[in-house]
Amino acid sequence: MKKSTAKAQWNKGLKNGSGEVESGTGHFKVSYTFASRFGDDTSATNPEELIGAAHSGCFSMFLSALLEKANYQPETIRTVATVHLGEKDGGPHVMKIELNTEASVPEIEDEEFQKLAQEAKAKCPISKALGAVPEIILTAALKK
Repeated sequence: MKKSTAKAQWNKGLKNGSGEVESGTGHFKVSYTFASRFGDDTSATNPEELIGAAHSGCFSMFLSALLEKANYQPETIRTVATVHLGEKDGGPHVMKIELNTEASVPEIEDEEFQKLAQEAKAKCPISKALGAVPEIILTAALKK
């Protein structure tokens, strides 16, 4: 079983504090704040952005694997994940994730591509881990 780690440190109170998240390998280290999570501060990241990065990366890789298994050779798969943070049961809750993917895959028909994209959405490990999200929407387009 492969293990991956990340760590976070938060300093001070919720609204006046700040934190930093870092991957276990040290390949990324970014700051986050209350304002970057719940407000308009774009000078730092937030946990939902990191979820979006993980989900879009996992989905794109999984779709690539499914395409290759079906004997297609993808040239590019670009996925943007938009994570919607709302309120549920009196607290913040990820309400919806939109996956918008565009792929260049020679010789595939759109119907087959859509089928494989939906399968990737359902089966990628991060989609499975995000099972508590009420709605995950996929829009998939072939780039010609």
